[in-house]
Amino acid sequence: MATNTRTMDCTPDDVFRVLANGWLYPAWVVGASRMRDVDDSWPGPGAELHHSFGVWPALLDDTTQMKEWDPPHRAVMRARGWPVGEATVTIRARRLSSGCLVRIDEDPVKGPATFVPRFLTAPMLRWRNAETLRRLAYLAEAEAG
Repeated sequence: MATNTRTMDCTPDDVFRVLANGWLYPAWVVGASRMRDVDDSWPGPGAELHHSFGVWPALLDDTTQMKEWDPPHRAVMRARGWPVGEATVTIRARRLSSGCLVRIDEDPVKGPATFVPRFLTAPMLRWRNAETLRRLAYLAEAEAG
């Protein structure tokens, strides 16, 4: 599993307002390039985001499903990105005396990525998720603005 944390100048509620807006997904998730649809029940458990990832002309369509939604503390998603596979992504936020601490855990759970040793995948996921949290911070801090 790859874990990243970031201190943000906003509240956990601000972070979860961004997560609740499925149309913002490609703005903060590295690799997601466009939204095709957002289920009306998003971010409820079982709801899906219909997105594409990659760069044109190599765009692939897939989905991310919300597994658990407990704002403003925890969200668990199953991100699909075939042919690479699927991952469980958990985002947690907790209030600090000034701002909040956001943690993202990503664990490949299905597909070819699960056959690659963790010592190889974890550094790549940490690198990607550092940028993901940076983008999420921009949006959440603007929300707090």
